[in-house]
Amino acid sequence: MRHYAVTRLIRAGISPVTSNLPIRCYAYRASNSLHRIPSRFQSFFATRTSSSYPELSDPDLEIQWRTLKDNNLEKELVESVRAEIWEGRISNKRARNEKAQAAKRRRLEQGEEVTTPIYATNFSQEDIENEQRRPKKKAAVLLGYSGTGYHGMQLSATERTIEGDLFPALVAAGAISKANAADPKKSSFVRCARTDKGVHAAGNVVSLKMIVEDPDLVKKINEQLSPQIRVWDVLVASKSFSSYMMCDSRVYEYLIPSHSFLPPHPSTYLGRKLVEVAEQCGDLDGFKARQEEVDGFWDEVDEKYIKPILENVPDETRRIVQKALYIEEEENAISAGEEPREPKVRAEQKNTEPKPDKPVEDAENTETDKPTLESDTKESDTKPNNVDPGKWQIIRTVKAIKAAYLDAKKAYRIPAARMARIQETLDKFVGTRNFYNYTIQKAHNDPSARRVIRSFKLNPNPIIIDGTEWLSLKVHGQSFMMHQIRKMVSMMALIVRCGCDPQRIVDSYGSTKIAIPKVPGLGLLLEHPVFDTYNKKAQSLGKEKIEFDRYSKEIDEFKQREIYDRIFREEEETKSFASFFNHVDNLPKETFLYISSGGVQAAASSQQPNASLSDEQKQSLAAVQSDSGSGSEKNEGNGEEEG
Repeated sequence: MRHYAVTRLIRAGISPVTSNLPIRCYAYRASNSLHRIPSRFQSFFATRTSSSYPELSDPDLEIQWRTLKDNNLEKELVESVRAEIWEGRISNKRARNEKAQAAKRRRLEQGEEVTTPIYATNFSQEDIENEQRRPKKKAAVLLGYSGTGYHGMQLSATERTIEGDLFPALVAAGAISKANAADPKKSSFVRCARTDKGVHAAGNVVSLKMIVEDPDLVKKINEQLSPQIRVWDVLVASKSFSSYMMCDSRVYEYLIPSHSFLPPHPSTYLGRKLVEVAEQCGDLDGFKARQEEVDGFWDEVDEKYIKPILENVPDETRRIVQKALYIEEEENAISAGEEPREPKVRAEQKNTEPKPDKPVEDAENTETDKPTLESDTKESDTKPNNVDPGKWQIIRTVKAIKAAYLDAKKAYRIPAARMARIQETLDKFVGTRNFYNYTIQKAHNDPSARRVIRSFKLNPNPIIIDGTEWLSLKVHGQSFMMHQIRKMVSMMALIVRCGCDPQRIVDSYGSTKIAIPKVPGLGLLLEHPVFDTYNKKAQSLGKEKIEFDRYSKEIDEFKQREIYDRIFREEEETKSFASFFNHVDNLPKETFLYISSGGVQAAASSQQPNASLSDEQKQSLAAVQSDSGSGSEKNEGNGEEEG
């Protein structure tokens, strides 16, 4: 209510010099204090002669503007109020753009090099002047893309991005005039949802002013684009349409291998700590109950997959191999993506794959031969000349064991009870929550950290690709912060695989800061944005609704070919998920013990995870909190939309 009468009028474009303009001024009480019009504004009002109303506390006080004879006095009032409202910010878009252009001209005049963005198409002044002027309309470009190989959605002056390919394609197709071909701002170019490096989208929307008279426009645009990017349609929208401002909500999908929900191997740091803390907290029975469907899995896998490999290995070699695979925690936490270092045995241990977990009967029902040292080291049959024969046998044995663990993981089929635990945990995210722990650089008291999740569902029908079982998760939210979805999926997976109470999700909304790693970006997909509010008005405006249902056949084919197949192929090549959870399990610190029976307080060092860590441990923690070698984006982005 501060400056209520003055500010509301000026914001509405009404001048305070209007005489006899009645305004009803209401006293407003908050925190037991009465807010009144500041004294410096009271001189501009004329009150009724029947009473002086010195406190302006009458809720039905009717006051009138006095006609201001002095224009300077009026100007002073307007400027002071605008300063209060805008705090010196430039509110005019054109003024901001002109300021940026002026700065660019100054740099050119001073001889500084101004780099042309890679997405800009430069035409000569003669070409621009000779081009026939054609009418432009505000339009919505509906598109889908595979983010593999791109540095995200948003335009970048130096990196290849989705918009960086789309904009010059629009220019080449004749949808952007030559005069505007170097600067997307001139066309009011706005995206609906920004995605980070490696993140895909089956449906996204870009709005801009463009030339839409060509009936073959969509075809011409697609001819200029990589097969990884497809434009579904170009729809003429209302003049005020903004794909960002008018988007009501967004739906994302995340694909994850079912073996990600296997518990940590008992030999890992996390595997040992979970049991230890459960015993200390008197929750051992509860912990075992939450892991009932995978109880004894590791022992059976070791018996079936690992024992045959070690049977013919000398005792001394076997001891070294076991140490290389299950060495103490400080040696077991390694940074992702590093090249193997000497000694070779220790380097091999760095990417150790923990064994799968699920009753082995599922694995036994699949056609998988028992691994042997000979069958699992075909690529390593030729011994390098400079490697000692004894060391070479150790290396081959370690590789065979790792390959056996991977085969067992691929054979894993998640039981219904495990899937029910996943859905129970996902339900804890639904509603308006404080997600400051699920992004970066936000405090608990930051209002922008409160986000609305409308639904978070697990598809009850897994799919099997090349022998690996995959699960599909879909989250529908009003908006998402940077890394939010990947951290939500990570938290859910940690809770399920570690036998944690799903209530820990609710605890994560509290003021205690915890370090939640983000799962690999390759599984994330923007399904489509939702424009319900705009669509309700579209018919009355004579415009088409912005929906993706009508393109479902083309989108499904594109998703399978350019997105799903790429995700499955990349995971097969990089083992990103196995590597990610391996690093989490082997990090030798209490950072992730908030998913133990001890709760968030058990992660004593999680607020300062780098304190008192060795250099190697710091590298390991950085690997877990990054993408664990998945090749996804760095810790940079827009800070608002997921990625």
